[in-house]
Amino acid sequence: MSLDSGFQSTAAPDRRNARFISQLTHNTFAMVLAGGRGSRLHQLTDWRSKPAVPFGGKFRIIDFTLSNCVNSGVRRIGVATQYKSQSLIRHLQLGWSFLDGRLGEFVEIMPAQQQVDEDQWYQGTADAVYQNLREIRHANPKYVLILSGDHIYRMDYGRLLAAHVERSADMTVACIEVPIKSAQEFGVMSVAEEGRIVAFQEKPKEPQHMPGHPDRALASMGIYVFNAAFLFEQLRRDADDPKSSHDFGKDVIPHCVKRYRTFAQNFANSCVQEPGKPPYWRDVGTLDAYWEANMDLVQVTPQLSLYDDSWPIWTWPQQNPPAKFVFDDDARRGMAVDSVISDGCIVSGSMVRRSMLFSGVRVHSYSVIEDSIILPSVQVGNHCILRKCIIDRDCVLPHNTRIGVDPVADGKRFHVTDSGVTLVTRSMLGQDVDGMR
Repeated sequence: MSLDSGFQSTAAPDRRNARFISQLTHNTFAMVLAGGRGSRLHQLTDWRSKPAVPFGGKFRIIDFTLSNCVNSGVRRIGVATQYKSQSLIRHLQLGWSFLDGRLGEFVEIMPAQQQVDEDQWYQGTADAVYQNLREIRHANPKYVLILSGDHIYRMDYGRLLAAHVERSADMTVACIEVPIKSAQEFGVMSVAEEGRIVAFQEKPKEPQHMPGHPDRALASMGIYVFNAAFLFEQLRRDADDPKSSHDFGKDVIPHCVKRYRTFAQNFANSCVQEPGKPPYWRDVGTLDAYWEANMDLVQVTPQLSLYDDSWPIWTWPQQNPPAKFVFDDDARRGMAVDSVISDGCIVSGSMVRRSMLFSGVRVHSYSVIEDSIILPSVQVGNHCILRKCIIDRDCVLPHNTRIGVDPVADGKRFHVTDSGVTLVTRSMLGQDVDGMR
C-alpha cells in the first residue's frame, strides 16, 4: 500500500494545509522525552544529553520539538530529563520561559526524581511518563502527546490530533517511510487500508516491508497520541507487569495494537514543509547524520528551510552583536561563501567555505575552514586548516592547527568516523572541561 494513496483522512481535501490551533490542542498535554545520552554521537554527548546538542547555527535539537508544540497550539509541555541534564535545563530556563502561566501555558522540567521507586531512575520511555502521572493528571488533559526531544522536523500536531479524534482512536502513532535496510533501528508496523495498525515490532531483525514496496518499511517516529484516561490505564498495567521493560515501542504499543483502536498517521499529512519539497524528518543520532543535516542547511536550497516565518523555530535569544568580516588584502581577506555564520562571529582575514559557524566563533587570520561545523565560542588561531570537522563548543585551536588533512594523524588524537568526519572536543585537546555546556 502506498502512503500517498493509503490511510488518508476522510475530511476535506485541504485538511493537510489547515491549522488546528483549537480547543483540541488546548486540551492536550505534551510529554517530551529528553533524557537520553545519544551514545552514537560519541564525545559530543560527554557533557550534555542529545536533545541539548547545538544544531543549525543557533538552536538546540530540542528546540524543534518544542517549537512544533508552541506553533501547533500545544502549550502545556513537560520535559522529562535524566542524563547529564544541566545544560538542557539551563537552556529550557533561559529560552522557554516566555509561555504565560496565567493562561495555563508552561514548559515544566521533570527530572528523574525516583518518584515511584526510590531505588530506580527512569527505566524506559513508558516509565518516564508513568513516574510523572501525577503532574500530567494535574493538568487535566483530554489527550496526551508523547514526543521525542532529539529529532529534527516540522510538524503540526494539531493535524495529528484531529486525525486521532476523527477515527475515535485510543492511540495514534505518527509514521514515516524508511529504507528497509535501515528499518532495524525503528519500530516497524503493518497497517490496513484505513490506517489501522495490525502489527508492530520494535527494531526487528527482519523488518516487514510495505505491500508492493519491498525496499521500504513503515516506521514509527516515536510520536504518539493517547486519550488521557486510556494512557493512564495502560501505564498502570505496564508498571505492574514484572516482565515488561516499560518501553512504549517494546511493550505498550504491541499490547495495545492487539486489543484496542490503534492507528497510524502518515507524517506527510501533518508535516510543515515548503510546497514541492518532500517531508523532512531526521534522526541526527550519529556524527555522520549530524554533520550531514547541518551541512544541508548551508546549501542554496536546503531541504529544511529555517527562514519560514509562518513556522518559526524558537530558542534562547542570546544577545550578541552581528557577525563581522574584516581585512580585504589578497592574502588576508575575511570572507565566507555557501556558509551559515551566526551572530557574534568575527572572521578576521580568513576563508570560510561550505561551513556553519555557531554564535560567538572567532576565526583569526590566514586560516581556511571548509565543510565544517564550528560550535559556539570556538577560537581558531592563525594559519589553521579545518576540513570536514565538528569542533565542540569552547575549543581553542592553537596557531597552525591542521585537522581533516591527515586522517591517520587525526585518528591518534580525535574521533574520526568511517566517512571521514573528525570530531574535536576540549578534552581531546587537553583543555579544561569544567563548565562545558
